[in-house]
Amino acid sequence: MPSSVAFAMEGPAGRKPQHLSPARIGIYAFLVIAALFFLLPLYVMIVTSLKSMPEIRQGNIFAFPQVWTGEAWVQAWSTACTGLECGGISVGFWNSVKILIPSMILSIFISSLTGYALSFWRVRGANVLFAVLLLGAFIPYQVFIYPLVLIYRGVGIYSTLPCIIITHTVFGLPVLTLLFRNYYSSLPMELFKAARVDGAGLWQIFFRLMIPMSIPILVVAAILQVTGIWNDFLFGVVFAGRENFPMTVQLNNIVNSTQGEKLYNVNMAATILTALVPLIVYFGSGRWFVRGITAGAVKG
Repeated sequence: MPSSVAFAMEGPAGRKPQHLSPARIGIYAFLVIAALFFLLPLYVMIVTSLKSMPEIRQGNIFAFPQVWTGEAWVQAWSTACTGLECGGISVGFWNSVKILIPSMILSIFISSLTGYALSFWRVRGANVLFAVLLLGAFIPYQVFIYPLVLIYRGVGIYSTLPCIIITHTVFGLPVLTLLFRNYYSSLPMELFKAARVDGAGLWQIFFRLMIPMSIPILVVAAILQVTGIWNDFLFGVVFAGRENFPMTVQLNNIVNSTQGEKLYNVNMAATILTALVPLIVYFGSGRWFVRGITAGAVKG
């Protein structure tokens, strides 16, 4: 009997791998310490928001509340003062919703269409246009603020809701176009050619073939836009106008208020409420995010 056949019949030789080796224990210890380090601020914020102010003044920020209360959350949502108005952070929440939904829909639609055109409709100068779009993703936002203020003021839409929606839509295009272009480049060209042979045009192929196959990358684009637009402060304070201040600007007005007593429990509750939407989106669609970003990054 040959030696290779005999080895296969006997099975693998040598010591059985250890499940808890010193290296593995070190990795687990590091991961646990890192998790505790990053979760500690969240723990402090939650327990502080559930304490009363007399208890907070005692100074032990890591202790559990002696008396659990949700008054700070109610006050942060409905009655906290943001400057001269005391309507809570709920006003900013609905302003953020009004800004987020049209900005996200417009930016995803335009970038998916642009990525589709750059992938399958190879016109002259397409690579140059793609390079220009990529360049826009690496230029700091602060460079554009003053020229944009002049342009919006000249057009007559400065400090309005369309102004902030257009700004978020335009600044989301470079990265989203890159994602969609890479994702569509990974799809078989034969699908596109078969649709062309059947007589389908640009819009028919886009809506009836490409969009149904784009669910993973659409989820990735939606996550990126939700987190980017919802967490934005700079564009909101410059372009939105006082009536349309998003939630982040309202939070800044609550936390940095110089009038009256500094209510740390209300500040913590308002901060958690402001971050709640991106957290829910991330936790609810994390699996789709990894799958979509991997498909667009590796295959492109």
